[in-house]
Amino acid sequence: MNINFDILSVLIFLPLISAIFLLPLKAKNTLFYFSYGCFFSVINFLLSVFAIIVYDWRKGGFQFQSIFKIFAETDIKYFVGVDGLAITMIFLTTLLTPICFIISYKTIVKRTKEFVIAFLLIEALVIGAFSSLDLLFFYIFFEATLIPMFLVIGIWGGENRVYASYKFFIYTLAGSVFFLIGIILIFLFTKTTDVIILTKTLRELFPLNYQVALFALFFASFAIKVPMFPFHTWLPDAHVQAPTAGSVILAGILIKLGAFGFLRFSLPFFPLASQYFADTIFILSVIAIIYGSFVALMQEDMKKMIAYSSVAHMGFVTMGIFSLTHQGIEGAIFQMISHGVISSALFICVGFIYDRLHTKKIADLGGIASKMPNFALMAMIFTLGSVGLPGTSGFVGEFLTIIGVFKVNKFIALLAGLGVIFGACYMLWLYKRVWFSEIHNKKIEELRDLDFCEFLVLLLLAIMVIALGIFPSLMSNFFSEQSAQLSIFVNTLTPLK
Repeated sequence: MNINFDILSVLIFLPLISAIFLLPLKAKNTLFYFSYGCFFSVINFLLSVFAIIVYDWRKGGFQFQSIFKIFAETDIKYFVGVDGLAITMIFLTTLLTPICFIISYKTIVKRTKEFVIAFLLIEALVIGAFSSLDLLFFYIFFEATLIPMFLVIGIWGGENRVYASYKFFIYTLAGSVFFLIGIILIFLFTKTTDVIILTKTLRELFPLNYQVALFALFFASFAIKVPMFPFHTWLPDAHVQAPTAGSVILAGILIKLGAFGFLRFSLPFFPLASQYFADTIFILSVIAIIYGSFVALMQEDMKKMIAYSSVAHMGFVTMGIFSLTHQGIEGAIFQMISHGVISSALFICVGFIYDRLHTKKIADLGGIASKMPNFALMAMIFTLGSVGLPGTSGFVGEFLTIIGVFKVNKFIALLAGLGVIFGACYMLWLYKRVWFSEIHNKKIEELRDLDFCEFLVLLLLAIMVIALGIFPSLMSNFFSEQSAQLSIFVNTLTPLK
């Protein structure tokens, strides 16, 4: 189906322009600002639904392309387009953004206008990164997301928010300096930053030693963003100190930019280096899975436990990507989407508890199910999704990933399978202590169940977890063929369509 308007530019610039127009507005009621943000983010969500419906996944490739030359003397240009991977990540972004506004209108009471503007900017920049087909513009969008997220943590975060925000900013910015150096070197050699052209030419232009060096520069940025072990230490601090909406957008979207970078640039640009570093990344990934699980098991703070579980689950993503197999890459992409939904939902659950009881300590909780049965049901669905129960989206991603890794390294696949078991241990133990143990806090006796908006948010995410678990093709159709082509391209250097 032909689209007669530039839908990707609308998706990028609608939240950006709406944020600019909000700047001079003043309202006595803070609900106005959240309603404003929710209105425009819902419009963007509906546009992304339209885009994903009309995207021809049978044809594949980059669709909805738009080009605008910036500098006449160079090949640097505003160039956007989406394939199956990008369109699904944009859909996830536009889904989570209005949810961030809905869950925040009761709790964010200071600088609410700035809060809404920050999240509209994050949405615009993330969509720009996912859809960019120019390497320099991807870098600009990729880096610019740091600024509003830095402010979200630093202004609306917890007691140690300043420390956590600076740690997040410095870690990710430091890695991106190497990424920028890599981009400059590529431009000096090729005189272009066009992703499609570079995908076709870099594999032939650069021998293994050049690819290894450039891969390492890109890896420094993407590994920190994921975050991979041992570059993960900024993530738990950022999650614990961030407001609930900040944790949702961080876990659901921003850390996916690192994995997206591996898939969009590292594998297609440097296939020889990807093969060369595959075993090393296997080891780092499986360490993240096992280590993240054990550290999560020892946490006393619910939010920090879920943060370390993200480290473990993203280990499956990087492991699947560098299995360089069809199933592994497809499973990694599916795991990115599944983790985006499940981890966001779990952070929302923690936020709802904190809003009522003002504590995230597991020892202070217990018996919540007796007072909030609807909440307990929703939390159970997300817990089971996190442990990879068959019939949930978590199972599909982890199963495909392990199958893909098993084809190339059985020992690593076995260790990853043990990670699934450890994940079940800490998540089920958490659920038992929080929802079904004895009541240790008198405030729990006074709890009321979820209100309509809270229940609706969790119900929507729960439906996605179950629907994608039973009908994974709802999403995998968009990137299955792309995963197969990328695997063939990396392993045999067959031209990528």
